[in-house]
Amino acid sequence: MSKKVLVVGGVAGGASAAARLRRLDESAEIIMFERDEYISFANCGLPYYIGETIKEREKLLVQTPESMKNRFNIDVRVNSEVISLDTRKKLVTVRSKDRGMYLETYDYVVLSPGARAIKPYIEGINSKRILTLRNIPDTDSIKDYVDNQGVNSAVVIGGGFVGVEMAENLKHRGVDVTLVEAAPHVLAPFDTDIVAAVEKEISDNEVQLILNDGVKSFKDLENGVEITLNSEKKLKADLVILAIGVIPDTGFLKESGIKLGAKGHILVNENMATNAENVYAVGDAIEVVDFVNKQNTAVPLAGPANKQGRIAADNIAGLNTTYKGTQGTSIIKVFGLTAASTGNNERTLKRLNIPYKTITVHPAAHASYYPGALMMTLKLIFSEEGKILGAQGVGSDGVDKRIDVIATVLRLGGTVTDLTELELCYAPPYSSAKDPVNMAGYVAENLLAGRVDVISTEQLVSYDRENTILLDVRTDIEFNAGHIEGALHIPVDGLRGRLGELDKDKEILEYCQIGLRGYVASRILTQNGFRVKNLDGGFKSCLLSPVKPGIANPVETSGEQQLIDPETQVIKGSEKKEVSDYKKSHRDCGMC
Repeated sequence: MSKKVLVVGGVAGGASAAARLRRLDESAEIIMFERDEYISFANCGLPYYIGETIKEREKLLVQTPESMKNRFNIDVRVNSEVISLDTRKKLVTVRSKDRGMYLETYDYVVLSPGARAIKPYIEGINSKRILTLRNIPDTDSIKDYVDNQGVNSAVVIGGGFVGVEMAENLKHRGVDVTLVEAAPHVLAPFDTDIVAAVEKEISDNEVQLILNDGVKSFKDLENGVEITLNSEKKLKADLVILAIGVIPDTGFLKESGIKLGAKGHILVNENMATNAENVYAVGDAIEVVDFVNKQNTAVPLAGPANKQGRIAADNIAGLNTTYKGTQGTSIIKVFGLTAASTGNNERTLKRLNIPYKTITVHPAAHASYYPGALMMTLKLIFSEEGKILGAQGVGSDGVDKRIDVIATVLRLGGTVTDLTELELCYAPPYSSAKDPVNMAGYVAENLLAGRVDVISTEQLVSYDRENTILLDVRTDIEFNAGHIEGALHIPVDGLRGRLGELDKDKEILEYCQIGLRGYVASRILTQNGFRVKNLDGGFKSCLLSPVKPGIANPVETSGEQQLIDPETQVIKGSEKKEVSDYKKSHRDCGMC
């Protein structure tokens, strides 16, 4: 006997469920309901269409009702909103533009209602100049407004992924943009030490960035909107984009008996099944299990939604497929930078009282002697036993594939030692003989093995000057181009001959440029009876950190990503012969 399956909502989760189910069961009757006109579109591409990086609107449309009917024999009903679900009688109530109100029976239901933009009660928020971005109609409204209403200035409220992408794309359209975020930093998945580089990139591209300040009220003016912030600072703009997050669109389920979480998300088990018989749920509207910490959470990402739709279809078709949790792997382009993350960040682990350790490295995306080697920053978070808990990266090139590799190892339950053992593809234009992922593994393994002890930039700021020695082990060029105030300078190559200058009764806090030579110095000092801590990520981490000690002779760092060499990062204008000699002696030197 054939099954009758209703899919409520399309886009990633619902459309994937419908297509997968058809591939598994040719006889099933499948009906998809979508409240809007568009059933499957590239949600993540919407800001880039507004910014005109994507020129053709049609490219945003992944599937149409006609294509779903022709290829998958699915009855797609657009402009049809499911407004209630009776799980006892197995009925849904539909409000349709064409058919009016009617009932539809089912054997199975897949709920994929998604989430809607948060629009809290704030005075003046209903202005026609305040828009949100969630779907194709929203996109059309914003693009039409920018194209035809003479928009010269915009304020984006919210520094999440959508907010940052909208700020960039409006800037590409020549609009004067201000980005306002109520939290201390943008992009919540990233820790402060990583997101600082992103915030600098935003500011360097002439987007005004206001942090730690929320919106108090809006006021319509004759030719714009006045935004009053909690600090009483006032902004004026032709257009406001509200991007402060999303909430699950599950109000129609309140009388259904389906269990919802504290914030309205649908509760499901590992098969994507709700507590109601034959009712499944997927996508942005559900709670998922965090793959790392095993707590319930909500992660509105397209990749997990697609997988969940597939799993729901599998179980309706009789396959016992399970969803093993979401690790939140995500990536964003911010002007010339890429930032990516996977797993848990430090804030999450601290909140859950989960012990962890971190290391930071600043490798080049490919061999430093091959032209165009650009620096990246990789941060690895791991347990005391070496199990990978999370990773974050930022840079101009190669960040995506490194976080993808680490995300894969994390998904397979891997450790930092597994990172050291990975055999990854290498040729000078693409990587180094020791890939940045290997390097992160080596540094973490050394830390766990007790071969080195580290100190973070934040800890260094409050170090005890009376009982410690701050030691810079870089070259004369690097030291003279900028160093931490109060540092004693002994280059690592001459360290063994100058150990007598150091007091063994004091702890030594030493640093190089990115940590590699600091590790060598640490090994020399430790084996000669000194107590030593190496600055995690070296002087580079110090420069990138929003909390830093005093810097003597600081050099302009606006060209940070245009790196000459990943270890020296010698400043432009330095003596060429000395730079060349240093590069020759440190090329693929194997300091780890």
